[in-house]
Amino acid sequence: MSSEPAILVSRVSKRFQIYSKPEDRLKQMIPPRLRSALGLANTPYFTDFQALRDVSLEVGRGETVGIIGRNGSGKSTLLQIICGTLLPSSGSLKANGRIAALLELGAGFSPEFTGRQNVFLNCAILGLTHEETQGRFAEIERFADIGIFIDQPVKTYSSGMYIRLAFAVAINVDPDILVIDEALAVGDEAFQRKCFARIEQIRDKGATILFVSHGAQTILQLCDRAILLDGGEKLMDGPPKQVIQQYQRLVHSGAVASETIRNELRGLLVHDALSSAADPESHAPSAGADSRIRAFPGKAPAGCEAFDPDLKPHNTLHYGEDAQTISGVRIETLSGNRVNILDGGQTYRLCYEADFASDAAGIVFGMQIKTVSGLVIAGANTSVPGTSEVRCAPAGARCSVSIEFSAQFVPGTYFVDAGIIVSEDTFRYIHRVIDALAFRVRVSDEITEVGFARTQPVFRIRLVEEARSASLGATFPVESGKYAGPV
Repeated sequence: MSSEPAILVSRVSKRFQIYSKPEDRLKQMIPPRLRSALGLANTPYFTDFQALRDVSLEVGRGETVGIIGRNGSGKSTLLQIICGTLLPSSGSLKANGRIAALLELGAGFSPEFTGRQNVFLNCAILGLTHEETQGRFAEIERFADIGIFIDQPVKTYSSGMYIRLAFAVAINVDPDILVIDEALAVGDEAFQRKCFARIEQIRDKGATILFVSHGAQTILQLCDRAILLDGGEKLMDGPPKQVIQQYQRLVHSGAVASETIRNELRGLLVHDALSSAADPESHAPSAGADSRIRAFPGKAPAGCEAFDPDLKPHNTLHYGEDAQTISGVRIETLSGNRVNILDGGQTYRLCYEADFASDAAGIVFGMQIKTVSGLVIAGANTSVPGTSEVRCAPAGARCSVSIEFSAQFVPGTYFVDAGIIVSEDTFRYIHRVIDALAFRVRVSDEITEVGFARTQPVFRIRLVEEARSASLGATFPVESGKYAGPV
């Protein structure tokens, strides 16, 4: 396999000329040239908008990379340049391999053609022969699942039917590079799950996947790496969990705080670039947060609830209007002992204190439990009536928060977020702490489940008829109810 990267973007910038009126385009073509010929100062009839600013990135073969950022950050523009539907104003890029792209709803479809005709047209554009498309058409039709509409003009399609057919084409042409721009947000739950399953299959076959999403959980679920864009700049490139944390800080920050965060991330990006240049191996992707916290050694005996002072997160982040509100985040047993080594299936309390610097109304207290990669697997808040008696707090007040939960998790390390929001007029964070603490569910002989959650299955297996072994000629008797019980 070639060592060349699948995608190489080098210092790409893109500027657009924004005209307030259609006639300004004509004015821009003629008067400026006359003024220039007469030696007069030029007055442009447009506003210059820079969508991308000196963006560089490299995506290796077989990588799955997610791009995330606020609206207007340049994500879609970058994907269009990579796919060749836009030219950069400056910089260069190179893509090695066949690209299948889902950029805009119905892009590349002729509205007057039928779905069938558009399938053959799109496959031809992607380099397939007529015979190759015929061989794949049945699978494309099955995946799209739009029935008789496959032979109807595309202009009669709903948005969901558009994306079903477009996605079916893109994932059935064996792309070397699959580029997706928020297309997975369209369609019902069953279709979205089918799309995710196919993307995972394409990834497992070694294809490169690059996609834009506002869904943090999608990035965490699918990506090896994530890139944060904001204001046309690349602010961060690294492990998905860390990039998502910074994206959440930006989303929930005001204008002043936002610029402070941007400057902080610019400094980190420059530092990483210098470190990588000095030592190429120093910029290798992080092995994950679990590698940065001390492991609780071996299998522990039953009832080993304990507090390990070395078990703590290294990437705790704070944001919100008053990032000093929450303090003392901890897990306690029901008898009040502080612990972070837990027994799976037992009940504990997540506790913290909240100090209010100003009057607050419509208060909602909450928590989330996440995996090492940042995937949220549990959470709760007091937005439901009856879950909290405290909805308002005057300046100077202190609240003690206690959230009782059952640790129905398989052995492993988990992280806890704590947050307080105000939802009276608008939804806003007073304070949120990401990775406020870490805890570990101990290894136990009694726990045999895999995944994240404990389901406590009960197996009941019985034979329903005798079976004869062809090789041994023996008859195996029925033993109904041989075993029934928890595992």
